[in-house]
Amino acid sequence: MTTQQVEQTCAWALKHELEREYHDKEWGIPIHDDQVLFEFITLEGAQAGLSWITILKKREGYRAAFKEYDLEALAAMDESHVAEIIETYDVVKHKGKIASVFNNARAAIELQKEFGSISNALWQFVDHQVIMNNWQEMSQVPASTEQSKAMSKFLKKRGFKFVGETICYAFMQAVGMVNDHLVDCPKK
Repeated sequence: MTTQQVEQTCAWALKHELEREYHDKEWGIPIHDDQVLFEFITLEGAQAGLSWITILKKREGYRAAFKEYDLEALAAMDESHVAEIIETYDVVKHKGKIASVFNNARAAIELQKEFGSISNALWQFVDHQVIMNNWQEMSQVPASTEQSKAMSKFLKKRGFKFVGETICYAFMQAVGMVNDHLVDCPKK
C-alpha cells in the first residue's frame, strides 16, 4: 500500500492494522447473508460505549462463544450461559450484552418467519438498495439517520436489545446498506 493510498483511506481506519483490513475488505460491502447480518447486529451491540478496535480484536472470541452465530443454537440458550461465556471466551464482559445475543437470536428467527429472511426485514429500510453518500470528511458522517431510527424502533418492537439508532446506523454502514466511504477513499 502506498503512502498516498493510506492517506486516502477513511480516517477512522488509519489507527490500527485490524481497522484498516476491516475497512478495506468488509466495511460497506453489501451483505445479505442472515448469519453474517446477525453477527454484525451482535458486534455492533457489543461495541456500544467502546471502540470498534476493541470489538475487532475480540471477533474470533465472539464467533466461538456464540456458535458461529447459529441462530437455532443461540435461541436455545439463556442467561444461565452468561457466566460460562464470560469465563471462557474473549468477549466484552457485559452480562446484559451477552444475554441479549440469545434474546436477539429468538427475535431474529421470528423475523425470518415473518419476512422470509433477516435480510428482507432489514434491507427494507433502504428500499433494498445501497444509499451512496458523498461525504468529503468524517465530520459530515451522521451518527444516525431517519432510516436507522426507523430500524431501531422496528427491532425494539420485535424484542431486540442493544439496537439503538446509533448502533443501527453503524450496522447499516458495516453491512453496506449505506456507503459512507469518503469520496476520496479508494474503496468508494
